[in-house]
Amino acid sequence: MRNTYLFTSESVSEGHPDKVADQISDAIVDLFLTKDPEARIACETLTTTQLVVLAGEIRGKGIMDAHGNWAAGVEAEIERTVRETVKRIGYEQEGFHWESFRFENNLHAQSAHIAQGVDASGNKDEGAGDQGIMFGFACDETPDLMPATLYYSHKILARMATDRHSGAAPFLEPDAKSQVTLRFDNGKPVAATAIVVSTQHGKGYDAGDKEAQLKAYVKAVIADILPADLLSDETVYHINPTGSFEIGGPDGDAGLTGRKIIVDTYGGASPHGGGAFSGKDPTKVDRSAAYITRYLAKNVVAAGLATRCTIQIAYAIGVSQPLSLYVDTHGTGTVGDDKIEEAILAIPDLGGLTPRGIRTHLGLNKPIYQPTAAYGHFGRKPDGDFFPWEKTDLVDKLKAAV
Repeated sequence: MRNTYLFTSESVSEGHPDKVADQISDAIVDLFLTKDPEARIACETLTTTQLVVLAGEIRGKGIMDAHGNWAAGVEAEIERTVRETVKRIGYEQEGFHWESFRFENNLHAQSAHIAQGVDASGNKDEGAGDQGIMFGFACDETPDLMPATLYYSHKILARMATDRHSGAAPFLEPDAKSQVTLRFDNGKPVAATAIVVSTQHGKGYDAGDKEAQLKAYVKAVIADILPADLLSDETVYHINPTGSFEIGGPDGDAGLTGRKIIVDTYGGASPHGGGAFSGKDPTKVDRSAAYITRYLAKNVVAAGLATRCTIQIAYAIGVSQPLSLYVDTHGTGTVGDDKIEEAILAIPDLGGLTPRGIRTHLGLNKPIYQPTAAYGHFGRKPDGDFFPWEKTDLVDKLKAAV
């Protein structure tokens, strides 16, 4: 591993068109799980100028029958949920307004062929909702055991959104992006060399005193979020480098569910299996297995067994047992990686890492997903039923097992 290098991660705000799509998809997941905790959901969203389109497959009691007939009132609930999600984000613009955009619902009944592979029957345990590989990651660069570049990129935009919603920064509009470049020495962040923030803004905030006000505000947010010892006179700031950014969100660019998978995970600091999270119920291992591998990697680092940990797991559709488990502590482990693998598989609480075992241990069959769909699925604070994969309650068991 190189001693000195630059590394960069980006984040996008809740008003970015792809994140609008993610939040709508997860709002639908939560709506259906409220009705049926065993619901099967695959909901994709497209957003563009004054238009939101849903597509995908659904199955669940009180939602839709096998013939594709909606239960009474559900279609109206779906549209209301979509519009309320966009309203909460803050879109009341001519090109995208929560109250007046055109809405299409193209959700339909789940394929019977998929259902027969996933459902438990007879002596067959419930199978994985799809094949695939999933990765979890943790490192000791931040208190939440996340890569520092992504951690600070998220925090900048989350603060700006808080100020926008509260009225403290009324010149901000919902769409924004950030990017943080840090210099690392001996694997630790030591300096911020470049920070990029592009934010949608109200009329006139691209020139003169108003532009200066916006840029001063963004710099103040950055100074409040990043540790002071990372910032210096050598830090380069790029704030709205293209100039005007009045037209944004779905009016400025189309948005799709699942198009920000690196933002959602580790900012490029870890491999990614390629599967998106939002819009999927937890039988889909793209989601649930990515959560359990983050949980495991975080507990490995929190236990002091490594300062950096990547975990991979793989599944076949319709098969309950994982095909493989791989641990890599990148040379930072205090015990062998094989010993950590053995310790994980020996913990009975994890249910053998089957899809049902994962969901049971983490309590995933609940409407807990919309908050995950902006500012990252990982590095968040566990709160009641929310973000259970961020708990470090396996530390003692892992220490004892190795």
